[in-house]
Amino acid sequence: MARSLAPSPVIIVTGANGGVGYGICQRLLVQLCQRNAPDAQPQAFASELKLEGMESAPEGYQGLTLIMACRNAKRAEAACANLLSWLEGHTKKLLKTCSKEDAEYLHNFRAHCDIQIMELDLASVSSTLKFADSVRKSVPYVSHLVSNAGVASFSGIDWLGCFKQCLCDPMGFITSPEYYLQHTGEISVDNLGWVWQCNVFGHFILFRELEDLLNKSPFDGSRVIWCSSLEASPKFYDSEDWQLKTTEHSYESTKYQIDIIATNLDQLALRNGSRTRHLINEPGVCSTPISRNLVGPFLDILKVWAFYVGRLFGSPNHPIVPYKAAISAVHLILVPLCFLPVFLTKDSSQPARFGARSGRWGSEYVGLTPVKKWDSHKEEGQDLIRRCDELYTSFKTEQQQTREFERASERM
Repeated sequence: MARSLAPSPVIIVTGANGGVGYGICQRLLVQLCQRNAPDAQPQAFASELKLEGMESAPEGYQGLTLIMACRNAKRAEAACANLLSWLEGHTKKLLKTCSKEDAEYLHNFRAHCDIQIMELDLASVSSTLKFADSVRKSVPYVSHLVSNAGVASFSGIDWLGCFKQCLCDPMGFITSPEYYLQHTGEISVDNLGWVWQCNVFGHFILFRELEDLLNKSPFDGSRVIWCSSLEASPKFYDSEDWQLKTTEHSYESTKYQIDIIATNLDQLALRNGSRTRHLINEPGVCSTPISRNLVGPFLDILKVWAFYVGRLFGSPNHPIVPYKAAISAVHLILVPLCFLPVFLTKDSSQPARFGARSGRWGSEYVGLTPVKKWDSHKEEGQDLIRRCDELYTSFKTEQQQTREFERASERM
């Protein structure tokens, strides 16, 4: 049976110790523990694609190398321990009901499933470069880079704006809030915009550093999955403040930068015949500890109830639970590329993002949303890639000079 299985994917998930990142790891393991993973099957939007010959997902995989990239080592260890404990229980449950052939597959997969922890602080260029160096030393290739980690520098609530949006736009109030106050002027240790480096530039460095490993993937193509948000918007974005040091809406702006950077990188890859595709994941509305730390446990409970009410009244944007919110990322990892449209299927001028969606009663699926105002911001995305490449090159040059100086000092 092993001969018919696909090679083991090597998947890096940043921010994997909690929230959607942990949900991605958990859901990915659920899918790969079974043959013909449901999340690898085409979604409804794929029926509108004109396909020349049908490609199918692998029946299963020989194993998995999952690298949980986390900033806090202790939290990462705890998350990994919880994941392994949960996986053991999930495996035992499956073995009680599965067929002999499925049990054989499951035993083989578990024997070749390697979950690793690696420390990564995206707010530090040196940490990011060190992480990439560790990856190069530990694996022969990378098949998927899931750029999930991100920060939001919330400072409080604009209560007047909160009540105003609640009254004037109740669905927007619980879907894409505009009343969170955010810190401004935060600078990283590298003298860059802190939120910008964590959400955008750190992941851009990772892609560039791991590009050679991505090109060595044994699959038809490797994938970089960028995590955006329903709140991604050009509304607050000023291209002059491209490191987002002065904006009062750094979170929304970084997510919009991700949209236009990833879209440009993917279109460039398609033109050049690159083996690495760039896909945009958007997890919908999910309950995480971020807002709980901001408003306290009581209001956080009310917020989650409001999410469920919104979903009951027809909002498709509220998967709410991290495991359900992970469906879009896991689908992008597993489904054949031929089932993923580059543009919205009904509008060839609108690049597509892939979002986690939910039915009224909680059944999750993947939907499409557009990159907002793409035509008027396409060139800004190209300019951002150029700026990021220049910054990346300058840091790499500085690192190389430092190493040469240290070697020279040792010889003296």
